[in-house]
Amino acid sequence: MNRLKPIYTEKTECQDCYKCVRACPVKAIRVVSGSAEVIPEACILCGHCTEVCPVGAKKTRDDLYLAKELLQNKPRVYASIAPSYVTEFGGLISGKLIAALKQLGFAGVSETALGAQVVSAACAQLLSRNANKVMISSACPSVVHLIEQYYPHLTGFITPLMSPLRAHATMLKKEYGEDIGIVFFGPCIAKKTETGDDFDVALTFADLRRWFTIEGVDWSNINSRETFVPTSAEEGGLYPIDGGMCDGIKACQPATDIHYMFFSGIDEIMEAFRDIDKTPYSKPIFIEALACPGGCINGPAVSSPGATAKKRYKVLTDTPPASSIHDAVTLSIGSDYAARTIIKKAHSNAEIGAALLRISKKRREDELNCGGCGYDTCRDFAAALLEEKAEPAMCVSYLRKLTQNKAAALIKAMPSGVVIVDENLKIIESNARFIEIIGGDASIVSEADPDLEGAYLERLISFHELFATALKDGSEVLIRDIHHMGKILRITIFSIQPHQVVGGILQDITEPVIQREQIIQKAAEVMKKNLTTVQQIAFLLGENAADSEVLLNSIIQSFSGKE
Repeated sequence: MNRLKPIYTEKTECQDCYKCVRACPVKAIRVVSGSAEVIPEACILCGHCTEVCPVGAKKTRDDLYLAKELLQNKPRVYASIAPSYVTEFGGLISGKLIAALKQLGFAGVSETALGAQVVSAACAQLLSRNANKVMISSACPSVVHLIEQYYPHLTGFITPLMSPLRAHATMLKKEYGEDIGIVFFGPCIAKKTETGDDFDVALTFADLRRWFTIEGVDWSNINSRETFVPTSAEEGGLYPIDGGMCDGIKACQPATDIHYMFFSGIDEIMEAFRDIDKTPYSKPIFIEALACPGGCINGPAVSSPGATAKKRYKVLTDTPPASSIHDAVTLSIGSDYAARTIIKKAHSNAEIGAALLRISKKRREDELNCGGCGYDTCRDFAAALLEEKAEPAMCVSYLRKLTQNKAAALIKAMPSGVVIVDENLKIIESNARFIEIIGGDASIVSEADPDLEGAYLERLISFHELFATALKDGSEVLIRDIHHMGKILRITIFSIQPHQVVGGILQDITEPVIQREQIIQKAAEVMKKNLTTVQQIAFLLGENAADSEVLLNSIIQSFSGKE
């Protein structure tokens, strides 16, 4: 069965904002035809892209149907609920939550924190007999993916133990039989990659809330006296906050000759991992690493992100201390981790330079490093172009230059005179036909600047007041026939930015009929040739570019005798 990956893109909803590219700590996003999609083999499933996407185009795979099928196909299915439930369902006592889950069909509800306590005891034993060694927790699947794919040389430092969830599933099967089904509920998307022999389905808290709604759970009639099986957790409930696992291990191993460190958030973890294998240590080092800042209480599938201090306090106050020191582990929870290196090709300066040329960056000063594309530097973006993870249109400055060049080319190709002025009647742009039509001083000024940029319109033509009126009134279109140097000119003035920028089209309607017909034909040819360009400019510039198409139509209509 070709299932969706845990995180995927709904392409029809993607708005080309590249926010997910900026947010992804490992840049596991590629842009294809303007749509940003996850690269499965490079993704560490931290879920940050699902949090930052402004339109919700980054989706989490819906596995709710799998849980329902499991309940239908297995006589006994147990729910394993992550310890962060105390903040996710903070206003709900545990007994009601357990009863509601049993209403859905579960035989019993157990705390994943029980598995955490087993892992803590096993870690304590490992630390006691591994002097001068660095050990990194295996509790967070996103961190494990990060190490296996991007820090393969640190794979040997991962504690050779199951995650708390897998350990909990092993515990439940030992307690209730190998034939039971197990469904996990928590704030983590990466847990979906842990399903297999140990447990069957991983759902998020969002899925659970939706399931309750679908089944119409009536909280007012829920029995609040239900309890967790086989027993309630203790210090394992601290795991969803940063430092919680360290505290759990200390409860099992009160020795003081171990250095405990904890880091949360992928950026902080990546910085912590730098040169960690090159430093000599005199004591064992245990590093707790959680992908989500502040811990699992801020996972990508929580209903209310943030308020970390409040959530942390809730976890600390709701978690009972260990009733005894755990000094033995009766479960077999060993696990191996292997490098799955992401091969990143090294690009030569010549290759990077060629890629930069594709986005019109010829000199160092052209490299603005604005970050609009989602990459920190223009050179990082150039590398992404070479790896086919990015498209030139993602570069804002390149797109602006391209648009300006196309607009300028369109204006120059037009058979009518065109001029664009600002609110001070200073010329922003014009074409050669405009200079030819108005003649006089314009021809002299154009020798210094062919586009007349910066020249004052009132010094070049006598009918500049028409432009001043259009700017003052904000008129969308103003059409007048005027006499100028023995010619009759049809002037069409249109608003580009109301009261700030207007454009004018000048047509000499006194030219011979034959020549006029030639102009009509040429204008039609220009319209046909530049239709694609006009449509693209209209897409990029909105009204301003769309006016260019209106402008061309106006020329054809005027010269076709509709005077």
